[in-house]
Amino acid sequence: MKLLARTGFWLLVIVIAFFALFPFYYAIISSFRTGSALFSVAYWPETFDLSNYFAVFERQPFGRNILNSIIVSGSVVVLSLALGITAAYAFGRIAFRGRSLMLMTILAVSMFPQVAVLAGMFELIRSFGLYNTLPGLILANLMLTLPFTIWVLTTFMRELPKEIEEAAFVDGATPWIVVRRVFLPLMAPAAVTTGLLAFIVSWNEFLFALTFTLTNERRTVPPAIALMSGSTAYELPWGTIMAGSVIVTIPIIVLVLVFQRKIVAGLTAGAVKG
Repeated sequence: MKLLARTGFWLLVIVIAFFALFPFYYAIISSFRTGSALFSVAYWPETFDLSNYFAVFERQPFGRNILNSIIVSGSVVVLSLALGITAAYAFGRIAFRGRSLMLMTILAVSMFPQVAVLAGMFELIRSFGLYNTLPGLILANLMLTLPFTIWVLTTFMRELPKEIEEAAFVDGATPWIVVRRVFLPLMAPAAVTTGLLAFIVSWNEFLFALTFTLTNERRTVPPAIALMSGSTAYELPWGTIMAGSVIVTIPIIVLVLVFQRKIVAGLTAGAVKG
């Protein structure tokens, strides 16, 4: 029975891994194919033609699009963590009237679909003069990342011992010093986890990036890939789309591999109290 259970477990793991990795694998082998070969089914790489990767950067400012995504995603992570950590200290350590209501309101904001707030967000960004600018995308993406950042960090903040905070206050520390020098090092695993999740959400965000940008020089990678065109009006640019998708997926894979231990620690932190 133990052998059957273990065999069934590993078969299930293999099926899940195959289901998760096969689309990315097929995108990689498709990115090396051109012409009519793209419309034939092949599960093994036949050629390694890099023309699609060169075409991605030649037909449009894709390097600029990648830089835009880095700037937007990095700024969203920094602002989400800065605001999330300070908000988590207020919600997790300070008792004030309406705290639970505010937390529930923040959670409710994250439940709204993007299309439901698209018109209002467009009017807000246009009134601030941020249309077709990177700050406008940063502001829009904060609405997606800030709610879950505050919730995760608040949950983690509540599990930290109160004695550490009280000892710091006895030594004359201010609340800002307590947050920066006491809690911030302890919250590193949770901060890395939420920061990486915020980066992935902002990196992959499509609807806001498509709506709030107008020119290719201001677009991030998701709308840039979606709006790729072929060398002629009759060409379906599947090869360049696959190549662009592979290029923008690699940074996410590298980040996950580099921070995988801290991600696991952040996800399990606070699960057991005491």
